[in-house]
Amino acid sequence: MSEALEGATPGYLVWRLSIKWRVAVDRALAPLGLTHAQYVLLSSLFGMRRAGLYPSQRELADHTGLEALYVSKLARALENDGLVERTRDPADSRAIRLALTERGDTAVRPALAVVQALVDQLLDPLGGQDDPRTATFVHDLTTLLNAPLAPSPQEASA
Repeated sequence: MSEALEGATPGYLVWRLSIKWRVAVDRALAPLGLTHAQYVLLSSLFGMRRAGLYPSQRELADHTGLEALYVSKLARALENDGLVERTRDPADSRAIRLALTERGDTAVRPALAVVQALVDQLLDPLGGQDDPRTATFVHDLTTLLNAPLAPSPQEASA
């Protein structure tokens, strides 16, 4: 462990790992013309489509953890680039449904392979994807992500 990380708090380590991951993904996807945020949206739509789902912008925001307003802006920009199709939900005129276009599918496929190679690199120190330490790591991260956090004092008084 580097001296800078020795004695670091768990929150600091989570933050550093998330920044390290985001920078690595942004750099790896740059030659493909995608940012990390664009990849998150496109790859999520790709995976959800494979599961037979065509999410609303709100559903995609919930799935990705991105803010709904950010998903809306990002989806609009990706629609302008011809990668995503946005359509009104016939059952709820307030909802916008999202789907990959053929061009979006073509753009996300090589990105999936690039990010998978990064995942392999990230998990290599734990023994790789199939190592029990990786399974424990994923379990622990999932536990932390599922644990609710109390609202800040400012949110509670609003």
